[in-house]
Amino acid sequence: MIDPFDYKEPRCATCGGKEFYFPDKNAPTGRIPVSRVIEKADEAYNKNDMEEAGRLLSYWQSEANALGDEAGELSVTDELIGHYRKTGNAEKGLAAVARALELLRKLDLENTVSGATILLNAATTLKAFGKAKEGLPIYKRAEKVYRAHLAENDALFAGLYNNQALALADVGEYEKAEACYKKAIEIITAQGTRGNLDAAVSYVNLAVLYAERDGKTDKEKITDCMFKAYGLLTDENNEKNGYYAFVLSKCAPAFGNFGYTKIENELKKESEEIYARNRA
Repeated sequence: MIDPFDYKEPRCATCGGKEFYFPDKNAPTGRIPVSRVIEKADEAYNKNDMEEAGRLLSYWQSEANALGDEAGELSVTDELIGHYRKTGNAEKGLAAVARALELLRKLDLENTVSGATILLNAATTLKAFGKAKEGLPIYKRAEKVYRAHLAENDALFAGLYNNQALALADVGEYEKAEACYKKAIEIITAQGTRGNLDAAVSYVNLAVLYAERDGKTDKEKITDCMFKAYGLLTDENNEKNGYYAFVLSKCAPAFGNFGYTKIENELKKESEEIYARNRA
């Protein structure tokens, strides 16, 4: 019997094995520099230059698509999901979610930890754009994968619980949301000062939940959460980088809403000063 390898002409001089003679027609024609793209986007975020970050990520998403680099496209699309959530672009954000879910299925990554983290990002963006009910089953899918691969105290669970709580609160499941926030805080605080910013966000969100559920009548719980958040935000061990500035800017309005306008202005000023230094 004659084997095709005996008569086929080589088609790809740099390939090995079967691909030397039978190259995959669907293989990417190139790869985008994912790590470098994300690094450059982070530089833009550190300067609060959302327009530049979006332009960069959109360009490389299109480039990855043109090259057939689906893994690279998925990584950049995941970044864009968060970008559109930050900038409030519902149309593009929901389109990015749909594309990411499509690529996850196509690449068979839904049952990996990295794939579950993309599911978490997608569900959080659905919630942000008024689709919390649609996001909840996706959180459950992510949780199932995490439980199969991670320890209960892994930091990724904190992110899951925090964001899932927001969606639960949106659909009126306040007790479940409260339990999720408390689980997140327990995991984060066990990390020491590294978890300061995430724990602060959890406390702020928990205070907002109490206000939504009980009104502002239960001032003791709200005050306790907000001052714990303030203590974490102003800890001297916090690195004063772009992420710190972003968290300050997101937490500040909640302090104002609860009547702590002096703290609100303090946090906003610190955030603006950090961005200004990064742009200099």
